Amino acid sequence: MVPVLPAVGRRLLVSSLAAVASLVPFSAVPAVAAGAVAPPLRPGDRGTERHGDHLIVVVRHAGAGQDGAYEVFCHPDAGLHPDPAGACRVLDSHTRWGQDPFAPVAPGSVCTMLYGGPATAHVTGTWAGRPVDASYDRSNGCEIGRWDRMVPLLPKVGGLG
Repeated sequence: MVPVLPAVGRRLLVSSLAAVASLVPFSAVPAVAAGAVAPPLRPGDRGTERHGDHLIVVVRHAGAGQDGAYEVFCHPDAGLHPDPAGACRVLDSHTRWGQDPFAPVAPGSVCTMLYGGPATAHVTGTWAGRPVDASYDRSNGCEIGRWDRMVPLLPKVGGLG
């Protein structure tokens, strides 16, 4: 059985909830329609100063000492990566409203049958306030182009990269 509050108790509860809600500024509550893509966080947005953007990049079969796991922090740029500032710069340049800079090649894309080598990369973490879990390879022209757009986050590989 659910207890029923007397009218005075209900009014007290409602006014207490209203008082708590008034402590949160209206501008701090995001207005995003159901199913819409929320805007990415930008440097200087509330919360990015403490957490920033953080990615782990694991590279395999890239050769020439480029294999390994690299950590990148952006806004401010830091981390155990050969070029954290360059990595953050390329990510910033590919970040657009409503688009995923780590998106896979679109299904049905017509790609050249070039093989760019056995290199693979896996990127995880957080970028622009969103979780990232992206895999890269160089199995055809589209995948090579997708990889090359992320250099220097991903290492420059082979004569095509």
